[in-house]
Amino acid sequence: MTIKTQPFYDARTNTLTYVVYDPQTRDAVLIDPVLDYEPHASAMWTESADRAVNFLKEHKLTLHYILETHAHADHLSGAQHVKVHFPKARLAIGARITEVQQIFKKVYNLPDDFPTDGRQFDVLLEEGEVLEAGSLKVETIYTPGHTPACSTYHIGDAIFTGDTIFMPDFGTGRCDFPGGSSQALHHSITEKLYKLPDETRVFVGHDYQPGGREVQFMSTIAEQKAHNVQLPEGRSQADFITMRDSRDKTLSAPKLLLQSLQVNIDAGSLPQPEDNEKRYLRIPVNAFRPASTPDADLTLEEV
Repeated sequence: MTIKTQPFYDARTNTLTYVVYDPQTRDAVLIDPVLDYEPHASAMWTESADRAVNFLKEHKLTLHYILETHAHADHLSGAQHVKVHFPKARLAIGARITEVQQIFKKVYNLPDDFPTDGRQFDVLLEEGEVLEAGSLKVETIYTPGHTPACSTYHIGDAIFTGDTIFMPDFGTGRCDFPGGSSQALHHSITEKLYKLPDETRVFVGHDYQPGGREVQFMSTIAEQKAHNVQLPEGRSQADFITMRDSRDKTLSAPKLLLQSLQVNIDAGSLPQPEDNEKRYLRIPVNAFRPASTPDADLTLEEV
């Protein structure tokens, strides 16, 4: 089977969204759609998601599934907007999303009745599960490390890695979010992804354009093993953990961390309107201040 992949790049969040489809049968899946959000005015719009929606409609594709690689911390999911246009499409994510829901329910002090069993999603995917999307077969590979609930999707000769691994000149995802683990990430990449055939195409979830180069989004397993600047084939787990953990300590929190996660653990659903017919996001104060701060509410280690 020959699949085609249409990428859409959101420069505001450096995010790649993919429409993956069979040109013969017109069966399709959509991976990691983006809902546009500007934090200063707390303004939302649908330009990024609509690019994918319009492509699906223009090419008369049948959208079977919307796939989330994980609960994103750098953009709001556009899944619910896409479902308005494709109501038969089912929203799927790795079953370990329940762990992330449990963690962030506490961070946001969500109501007692907020579900943490993943029921907000249509399908919770298990390790090795294969979804049939018409002629497309989508295998779920659990790749925890960036978060405990990260999944990579294997379709034909390609994988879609989300934040697990990036282009070789940038490296891998960070591991300092609650539930993240550099040890787990090393295992996910070296013992799962690097075991795939060398010619397997690798489509990444973000591209940060190091050195100001043009956007890139595809490599191969062979190229990753040979040239990934943070985790080339043969780098020891201990060496990678030291590098990854040290680097993560220098990184700032993603700009949309607090806005995005409360929406994304709820399957991309926005909060319900209140009495004045307006929706409100919860922004906890000092949720992730350093442990040395006397009045810290939480540290990353405590969450």
